[in-house]
Amino acid sequence: MSIKNRIIPGRKKILLHFDEHDTVMAQVIRRTGPIKLKRNRNYYAVLCKAILAQQISVAAADAITTRFCELFSSGSPTPQEVINLSEVKLRGVGLSRQKVSYLKDLSVHFHEKLIRPQRLHYMCNEEVIQQLTAVHGVGRWTAEMFLIFSLNRADVLPLGDLGLQLALKKIYRMRKLPTVKRMRTLGRKWNPLETVATWYAWRIQDDKVVAY
Repeated sequence: MSIKNRIIPGRKKILLHFDEHDTVMAQVIRRTGPIKLKRNRNYYAVLCKAILAQQISVAAADAITTRFCELFSSGSPTPQEVINLSEVKLRGVGLSRQKVSYLKDLSVHFHEKLIRPQRLHYMCNEEVIQQLTAVHGVGRWTAEMFLIFSLNRADVLPLGDLGLQLALKKIYRMRKLPTVKRMRTLGRKWNPLETVATWYAWRIQDDKVVAY
């Protein structure tokens, strides 16, 4: 897919696409209103926040993220600053030893230019995922959230996202959570706007607009 075609289109084109390919999702889109997906170009900070939020509640993640950001004079971390921080300082904001090691490894990848932010925009989805998952603690789901919220890729389908699974069960009146096969079938109908369908499905499950 070309870079131009990765961009999420306007509401009119979105509705034309889903009216043709998935009328059930088209109804969800009409009820929910315009898509509100803001791009965060601070790639390093986005990935830090994603690591901080792993396997804890939204409330706990928000509290830890606030304390973490307060460690930095600008209110936002830089790779060099995190590298220089002691484990004691990082543990003091509520991080586990494991998450401290993840943040340190992420910081080294950015500081030593193993990850070059300016190049990520030009890579295909799988290339971005492969580069990011080379960092300890960054799995496929985290990389997919990065594709959605930092690069605003239009064609991301996070098959392992529980919120998406629960929403699809509700939207399509399924008896059980959808299988990967069923989700891929839906994804083919939505293509190349899988991200759009995912975002609207999330709104059905939780009306709070997710941001990173």
